[in-house]
Amino acid sequence: MARKMESSARIFLRIAIAVTMLSAVADRFGFWGAQSGWGNWQNFEKYTTELTFFLPGILSKFSAYAATFFEIVFSVMLISGFRTREAAIGTGVLLMIFALSMTISLGVKAPLDYSVWVGSAAAFFLAAQRGR
Repeated sequence: MARKMESSARIFLRIAIAVTMLSAVADRFGFWGAQSGWGNWQNFEKYTTELTFFLPGILSKFSAYAATFFEIVFSVMLISGFRTREAAIGTGVLLMIFALSMTISLGVKAPLDYSVWVGSAAAFFLAAQRGR
């Protein structure tokens, strides 16, 4: 029973992390409508520029594309169960970068309000689990 519960919890965690990231991707492509966080790609790029103010402009723009690409790839990997450990590590690193960037540019409260640290920790916890 405990093993089945553990397996179910791993699946739930994989899906929860992946859907959360895909929801953010959907937002930046306008799928959640204008009343969402970004609502469109231009607003997301502007937000990314704010978070990565310490980077040259071209790298800031590139980071918006790179983050989106990796969020999609890692999410698909997590949902499908393909190379879950690697996807979880990548997700943990990606979310940690988001959390650090948010902390540097917006202050401590922003990544806490959006549970970015929790998401990063959850991804690393998933990577550490057996029976992936």
